[in-house]
Parts: sequence; structure tokens; C-alpha cells
Amino acid sequence: MARTTSGPGAPEPALPPTLRRNAPLVPTDSAASRSLAAVIAILTFLAGLCAGAAEMVASSAGQWQGSVAQEVTIQVRPGPGRDLDADIARAATIARSEPGIGDARVFSKAEAERLLEPWLGSGLDLSDLPVPRLIALRLAAEPAADLKHLRARLTEALPGVASLDDHALWLQRLSTMANTFVGVGIGIVVLVLVATGLAVAFATRGAMAGNREVVEVLHFVGADDDFIARAFQRRFFGLGLRGGAIGALLAIAAFALAGLLARAARSGPAGDEIEALFGAFHVGWRGYASVILIGVIASLVTGVVSRLTVRRFLA
Repeated sequence: MARTTSGPGAPEPALPPTLRRNAPLVPTDSAASRSLAAVIAILTFLAGLCAGAAEMVASSAGQWQGSVAQEVTIQVRPGPGRDLDADIARAATIARSEPGIGDARVFSKAEAERLLEPWLGSGLDLSDLPVPRLIALRLAAEPAADLKHLRARLTEALPGVASLDDHALWLQRLSTMANTFVGVGIGIVVLVLVATGLAVAFATRGAMAGNREVVEVLHFVGADDDFIARAFQRRFFGLGLRGGAIGALLAIAAFALAGLLARAARSGPAGDEIEALFGAFHVGWRGYASVILIGVIASLVTGVVSRLTVRRFLA
């Protein structure tokens, strides 16, 4: 260590880099700071993907539910000694006479048999099987259809033959699936934010340990714990803001690229099947807003956790 002498003309003592004029108390251009910003960016990116995917599933489920809720189905089963075509015509007449029914489409025998191909395979002769016939009813916006009254009329006119399916059980299962997926996505986002806080806590304690001499000098010249905590909070908030912004932008870019690829895939021969199974790959403004919000929350978590860690270290 260089010796210093007192008196006029004596050289000034060499100060540590962190105590030189205009030097920050907590440097952000070190390897540890860059690593922490990279970790925050990666965690924010993963959390943004989870949030965007959850929003996309919730939006698609809402569209599916709205589409399915606008349609109900009448199933007409063949029976011994009954004229199936007459029963179908009577059921369709009853449905069309009900207020709130916009359209009634009767499935032909070939169409009904094609509905069984995913389970039974194609090319089978189903003429000997009592395949039920379907009538798809499209509900009108106004007036609202009274499905209970329609069900009662069908039961009275065609007992044991016609039944009305409003897809309530399927809608309930779809809603449960969507809510479960959204809940899992929110849980993953929370875990990622907790991991961000833990990484910031360890990095803050390491920075405090590496700047112990600086902290002691600041205490010696009269700086209180709140001043030191604010200095660390500002620096780590800047790191969190930079990492959160990078992670959020990468997540937005990933969703935009995936949307372009999905639109390109829909133009191919299997596009209709993919869209019918997974829905349109569209995140929407709420998905992008949630990704940006996660980046902001990651920055706030970084600043708050660093301040609390410093106050606890100095206590």
C-alpha cells in the first residue's frame, strides 16, 4: 500500500475506485452487474412467455365458448317401427317454431356417419347401425331462446327419440381447462418473480460485501443507512429496468414471430385443421400489456429487494 505524508506538497492518498469523484457507489458496468441484468432478462422473458400464453389460451377459450354457446343440437335416435325421416322433420318443425331459433340445419345420413369416422375409421358400412341423426340449431341474438321449453316440447312430441344438447357439460370442462391453464401460468410468473428477488438479494449482499470499506467510510463521514440503501436501490433498479426491458422486448418479438409463422402455416393444406384445434395464434393487446407489466414488476422487485437487503445487512 502506498504511504502518504502530511504537509504542503505531499501527494494525495490514492482512493479506491468507488470513492473517486463522480464514481458511483455501486458500479453497474462490472461483470457481476451485467450477469445480474442478463439473469433478470432471461427470467422476465420466461415469465412474459407464460403470461402471453395464458392470455392467448384464455382468449381462445372465450371465443370457443362464445361460438359453441350460440349453437345447440337435437339428436334424433332411430327406433323400431318408427319413421326416422318423419321424426326428424317433426323435430325440425318444432325447433323452427320456437322464438330465438335463427336456423335449423338437418344433417344427412352421410354427414352423420362421417362424424363417426374419427372413432370408427373411414370406409365402413354403417347402414346396419342405428346411427342417430342430428339437427344443428343456431340461436338468434334476440329474442333469447327458451331451451327448457324446447326440450319439454321435444320430449312430449318424441318421447325417448329426440333429445336436446346445449353443450353445457362441454362448456364447463372447457372453462375449467382454460382456468387451470391460466392459474398455472400465473403461478409460474409468480415463481419467476420470486426467483428474480432471490437473485437480486444474493447479488446485493455480494455488492455490500465487496464495498464494505466504502460503506464504513460513508458511515464515518455521516451518511445514514437510508442514504446507502437508496444508492443501492437506484443502481439495482437500473439493472432491473434494463434486464426487464430486454426480456419483455424479446418476449414480444417471440410472440410476433410466432404469429407470423402461424399465419404462414394457415395458408398451407393443414392450416384449417391447426386453426380448428389450437385457434388463431393471436396474443392481443392484453397479452402484450401483461408482458410489459411483468418487465416493470421485475424492475420494481429488483429495487425493493435490494433496498430491504441493504437495510437488513446494515442492521
